[in-house]
Amino acid sequence: MKSVYFERFGGPEVLTFGERPEPVAGPGEALIRVRACAINHLDLWVRAGLPGLEPDMPHVLGNDIVGEITALGTGVTHLRVGQKTLVNPTLSCGACAACAAGDDHLCRSYDVIGRKRNGGYAEYVSVPAVNCLAYPENLPWEQAAAVPLVFLTAWHMLVTRARVKSGDDVLVIGAGSGVGSAAIQIARLHGARVIATASTAAKLAKARELGAHETIDHGSEDIAARARVLTNKKGVDVVVEHVGGRVFEAGVASLAKDGRLVTCGATIGSKVTLEVNQLFGRHLTLMGSWMGRRSDLNDCMPHVTSGALKPVVDSVRPLADARAAHERMEAREQFGKLVLVP
Repeated sequence: MKSVYFERFGGPEVLTFGERPEPVAGPGEALIRVRACAINHLDLWVRAGLPGLEPDMPHVLGNDIVGEITALGTGVTHLRVGQKTLVNPTLSCGACAACAAGDDHLCRSYDVIGRKRNGGYAEYVSVPAVNCLAYPENLPWEQAAAVPLVFLTAWHMLVTRARVKSGDDVLVIGAGSGVGSAAIQIARLHGARVIATASTAAKLAKARELGAHETIDHGSEDIAARARVLTNKKGVDVVVEHVGGRVFEAGVASLAKDGRLVTCGATIGSKVTLEVNQLFGRHLTLMGSWMGRRSDLNDCMPHVTSGALKPVVDSVRPLADARAAHERMEAREQFGKLVLVP
């Protein structure tokens, strides 16, 4: 089959478009003919070889997979060959105390398809059959592929962790990212007032089209100062952050009393300075958010199917152009998801 894979860590140049053996559906698995696969920052980190993310080589990336089931392994009775599916990218043991409690994202075996297990940058991929969800028929393949990981992550951040509610002022950092574009919509869905940041006028305009009430140019404006102006000096109730570094610090400074900041990444820096007097004196809550529960995606999907939540696609490229797509993401040029099609 045609696939994009790499055999050593490095930049986008290590990605190779070529032939790889077609996988088979083992016991409890489904073989998927991939129709589209979206790119995530996780793909860039795995490709770069960050510690703790070492897959077997050669490795095929790709977390966000949609396609048609072409074969079923033994023991699979709830699916049928020919069925369209959107794949939940998360993996867990299903048997530990965390999984039994519904906190599968805290499972010690938790992983994501495409991280260590081969993913969807290919014509075919084998996945656990339990990960095959109903396909959102209102969406074309390319848009459906833009759903799984970012909507799972953003839903877990806002709904499960920060418990966003009607009337909250929510600051979304990085509206052009997949998580940012999903978070704007999820906050609006729950009745919040959304303030979104981006680095260009075009991205700020798109953020407003998605539902942001106010926008901040984080390239030229002081995020915290502007957030306080937009909230009549109160500050925001929730900050959704996935950047780290000085932007994390600006997010903390933007919070109102009893505010909550939730973060899922550190793309510009993992070290921050925190004023502890602010933390307890203003009764703040700072939360990490790791991927999400299977139930988060299940709860989110009806809103995708109804059209209330709409995946945002930056561009669609053939599988052979995976390298160029990685370069575009690393340059932070995209708004929404980059999608590959075999």
